[in-house]
Amino acid sequence: MRDLFVTLVVFASLPMIFYRPYVGILMWSWIGYMNPHRISWGFATEFPFAMIIAVVTLTAVLFMREEKRIPWTRESVVLLVFILWMCVTTLFAVHHAEAMQELIKVLKIELMTFVTLMLMKDRFRIDLLVWTIAVSLGFYGVKGGIFTITSGGIFHVMGPPGTFIGGNNEIGLALIMTVPLMRYLHLQAKRIWVKWVLMAAMGLTFVAILGTQSRGALVGLVAMTMMLVWKTRRRFILLLLMGPVIYAGVQFMPGAWHDRMQSIETYQQDQSAMGRIDAWRFAFNLAKDRPLLGAGNNAFTSDLYAIYNPGAEGAHDAHSIYFEVLAEHGFVGLALFLLLGWFAWRSCTLVVKQARSRPTGQWMADLAGMLQVSLVGYATSGAFLGLAYFDLYYHLIALVVLMKVLTQRLTEQPKLSAEQQAKNIGGLRQQGAAVGRLAAK
Repeated sequence: MRDLFVTLVVFASLPMIFYRPYVGILMWSWIGYMNPHRISWGFATEFPFAMIIAVVTLTAVLFMREEKRIPWTRESVVLLVFILWMCVTTLFAVHHAEAMQELIKVLKIELMTFVTLMLMKDRFRIDLLVWTIAVSLGFYGVKGGIFTITSGGIFHVMGPPGTFIGGNNEIGLALIMTVPLMRYLHLQAKRIWVKWVLMAAMGLTFVAILGTQSRGALVGLVAMTMMLVWKTRRRFILLLLMGPVIYAGVQFMPGAWHDRMQSIETYQQDQSAMGRIDAWRFAFNLAKDRPLLGAGNNAFTSDLYAIYNPGAEGAHDAHSIYFEVLAEHGFVGLALFLLLGWFAWRSCTLVVKQARSRPTGQWMADLAGMLQVSLVGYATSGAFLGLAYFDLYYHLIALVVLMKVLTQRLTEQPKLSAEQQAKNIGGLRQQGAAVGRLAAK
């Protein structure tokens, strides 16, 4: 039944995508983040739904009457340069065939990111996208929270198998980035029942993050929560509601969970933690030898480990977005990656400052602030996870660019209005003077 449901929903949406191409972005996000086909058991599990949606969306874009323009800000320019640099490093990759396969995956993600920039032009579409992401990933937050409570927290919360977020560490990072989006929707909700549903979803997602039993996710959760309290409106009410949930969740977790989290302080005695350090040492040694280009995608292999970290016990995953980019694309790639995140952060700060004082711009300020919270969660938890090409991060970058463009339009409106008012006042004065002269005659 799940296979049929997903298939019917996707194919029923295709005519609508032709009529409204932005629906393709929503459907692509639903398939990409929730991965409903991956929790089926039949033919839909390996069916290329995302590819079909992407092809139909791109075709619809070619024939749509709307203006086809990508907003070029410093973020979108740096992102494009970063993509081009990945293409260059792939040409000189140590394992060229494997690097090319990975590059194709990344390019598909980035292509839809730029299509998002082209199509999601106003608040209505942006809110739909945020809702789609929040519901898609929030499904695993609610499900994982209930699972953690009913199982006593003794099992790991996992994501959909065979996806970017299939592991406990990866789903933990994705949920950390999703909570701020839920908070934005909570702030904008008009109906009280929607507010309470979103608040309950946030609480269960917090529990699910703890239930992943990921130490990297715990670090990211702490950083994200502190930033959430700082950046949100009505933070006192949020503290009153979420504080007891987090405290009760920590106390609820079994002793094995507490022992695992406390091992952060004694990482020298933990094999998993030492594997991360081996991976980081490998990445740095490789980058010293190939500082400009790195080794290309899929650099963390046994043969390269034997050269750049021969003392390690086997090859490990990158276990860090920063060391992943460093090893695969060199110091130039890392600089571009960091610059992209820094520009996005600064643009969010600018949006909050400019939009907050305007009655019609409060939603922009709220979303920009919550995007900053998500970026902090990604930057913090991502230091321990190899998800440098996670599509959600680049979707957040796209939202930052869109917020920046909309805020610029908002700030130009009062200026035009003031100029128009000045012209009107001048015209009225001239008319008044003329009437006065006629009366005097």
